[in-house]
Amino acid sequence: MDSALASDRGAVYLPQTVRTAAKLLVVGHFAVGKTTFVGSLSEIRPLRTEETMTQAGALIDDLAGIEEKTTTTVAMDFGRLTLSESLVLYLFGAPGQQRFTRMWKDMTRGALGALVLADTRRLEQSFQVMAVLEEQALPYAVAVNHFEGAPRFAETEVREALDLLPETPLVTCDARDRISSTHALIALVQYLQTRHTRSAQENV
Repeated sequence: MDSALASDRGAVYLPQTVRTAAKLLVVGHFAVGKTTFVGSLSEIRPLRTEETMTQAGALIDDLAGIEEKTTTTVAMDFGRLTLSESLVLYLFGAPGQQRFTRMWKDMTRGALGALVLADTRRLEQSFQVMAVLEEQALPYAVAVNHFEGAPRFAETEVREALDLLPETPLVTCDARDRISSTHALIALVQYLQTRHTRSAQENV
């Protein structure tokens, strides 16, 4: 699923042959790597709304284990990935703090699905994120973003800890690496395609 414009990450304009656009969300709790993930995949310079964290924000944002973080997304990240001459993906990264939940509930409109990034150091913080997606009936896959020094667990342990349904994809990735991030995105897209095929067969 490599981008048609992968060799030209400075490209701005879509080919005239593009006929279909699909919207996917990249979500997760605070400081889980969403901005990095969108940036590693986008063929254009990603739109970012990062601001320097203030002392006021430090009072409500949990910085345990991520004390080096100095900026945070305050609206969204946006990137683009052209899959073929006729199909393009738009990636929307949502801010992770709970105070922005209402904003990214609105972002689910028109989205085909979501990729939930998770951190093994703070798995419990993923529950609120997944609850919102389930409330909005938006299908999702989960990608554990590996941080240096973070504990690593077997897939079965992570799946059990997150209480995932058997069919929910669970993969690992390094949000800094384009190939690794691409594989995570492929897992989501394949899951959405399977759901669509199954739904079409049931409605025949």
